Amino acid sequence: MNDAISRRNLLKVVGAAGAAAAVPGATVAAPQHIAQAPAPAPAQGAAPPVSAPPQTDALFFFNDQEARFVEAAVERLIPADPEWPGAAWAGVLYFIDHQLAGAYGSGAKMYLKGPWVPDAPPQQGYQLRHTPAELYRIGIEETRQHCRQAYNGREFWDLGETVMDEVLKGLESAQIQLPSLPAPVFFETLLANTVEGFLADPAYGGNRDMVSWRMIGFPGAYAQYVDLVELYDLPYTRPPISFANSAARHAHIAGHNHDHNQ
Repeated sequence: MNDAISRRNLLKVVGAAGAAAAVPGATVAAPQHIAQAPAPAPAQGAAPPVSAPPQTDALFFFNDQEARFVEAAVERLIPADPEWPGAAWAGVLYFIDHQLAGAYGSGAKMYLKGPWVPDAPPQQGYQLRHTPAELYRIGIEETRQHCRQAYNGREFWDLGETVMDEVLKGLESAQIQLPSLPAPVFFETLLANTVEGFLADPAYGGNRDMVSWRMIGFPGAYAQYVDLVELYDLPYTRPPISFANSAARHAHIAGHNHDHNQ
């Protein structure tokens, strides 16, 4: 696992990542443990500061202890820096939770029947009998067990940044052995879902305030650029727009036209 600066630079190079189907959120208060620290203000000339995170997130899959683990882990994978908040602030926990509560979590589009060959080449695809939801549930519990045994009963989220990074590196490299599944598979899944949640449209639960899009300069769900086709060498100044923004705008225009035509 590379350092925080390399991870953030990677996000800026990659741009946007695909995401699985979203699960609609419900308007109930988030658990008290969820990090709600205000986002740091960007440097001069950068995008405007993000607003305070709303208290309207709900967990559909994770229990409270699992959520604490995931929130702490994703924040180490994409940590905050002096200009931008990290994955915890951006709501990546909720993106992952909503995906695991839906078709992705149940492995609806995955082949989960044997035989399973643990040392098969990557071209042969996923080699576990567990659905993604089961992978997370087992991986989190067994990683927590490792932490309690190795660190005098302390939970992963209480270890401090340096030690948490060591645990994540141990999972990635298989230096930490989990009893029921390959630790690198759990780590790679968590890392991939973290990047997806940080970069996907906010409609899917993460990327709060389109923070990652503003960080990398991604425009989002604009439908067309007819007015810009013949303009060259100009700085990109449009703010990003999400699916939800686009749908609301079209609904407003349709309603206005309906009222005008009556």
